[in-house]
Amino acid sequence: MTVAQEEIAVPQAAAAKFSPEGITSRLGGLVLHVAIIGLTVAWVVPTAGLLFSSFRTLGDIQSSGWWTALAPPFKFTLDNYSHVLSTNDLASHFFNSVMISIPATVIPTTLAAFAAYAFTWMRFWGREWLFLGLVGLLVVPLQVTFIPLLKLFTSLQLSGTFLGIWLAHTGYGLPFAVYLLANFFRALPADLFESAEIDGAGTLTVFFRIVLPLSVPAIASLVIFQFLWVWNDLLVALIYVGGTPEVAPLTVAVANLVNSLGQGYQWLTAAAFFSMIVPLIVFFSLQRYFVRGILAGSVKG
Repeated sequence: MTVAQEEIAVPQAAAAKFSPEGITSRLGGLVLHVAIIGLTVAWVVPTAGLLFSSFRTLGDIQSSGWWTALAPPFKFTLDNYSHVLSTNDLASHFFNSVMISIPATVIPTTLAAFAAYAFTWMRFWGREWLFLGLVGLLVVPLQVTFIPLLKLFTSLQLSGTFLGIWLAHTGYGLPFAVYLLANFFRALPADLFESAEIDGAGTLTVFFRIVLPLSVPAIASLVIFQFLWVWNDLLVALIYVGGTPEVAPLTVAVANLVNSLGQGYQWLTAAAFFSMIVPLIVFFSLQRYFVRGILAGSVKG
């Protein structure tokens, strides 16, 4: 670019910056940033309040706001956590949640990966109709399945067992899991599969050597969705676990604390934050895949 061209380009860039379109674009970006910051603050502030309240005594909670704990003299205590862990046996319920959430995440994710690959890159009769019927299950309310499934589980002696709750969460999570992964698999380049077929690669080789390595963002996003849903679930656990404390997850135990310790606010805050630790770790560990997984398959290429 010559000196004369640069002298012409500078005023044009300045004019574009202060034009109505430029001002509108900058205002739109400012509004977007303000909205994002506002949503972040709206989520972080209650979480921070719950965290600091869980380390305070009942007297301090009732006499002052949680933000006063940030100023000296600092008066934090671990008595709330020691009470709920020892008295209400939250440690065993925490173990139950882990025993429920991990298999109930791995099983549907594995099945969905195979099913999505079949629906996307394999040709068989009725493929489109089967996929349409599977996606249609997304709009079926969970409540309409409770009575027939509970009767079936009771007859098979699966009610109140880990296997029963695994199967329930697998069935409820499969439609969305297959739909999410199928959208991502469709966006994979067809040239890869054609080249693998020419080289003599079989179906399983293509799946494990090509599809899975390229689908890590979508699979990680699905793991986040499924794990958080299972870990935070209360309704499905109450239906299929019922009154079996040996299998009851952490959410059921915390719900029982609300009924039995309605006046023990400081213990409820400790129990609630204790139940949030694992979801926060999972989300922040896999957050770099989260947006990529949500947008999976939205752009062809």
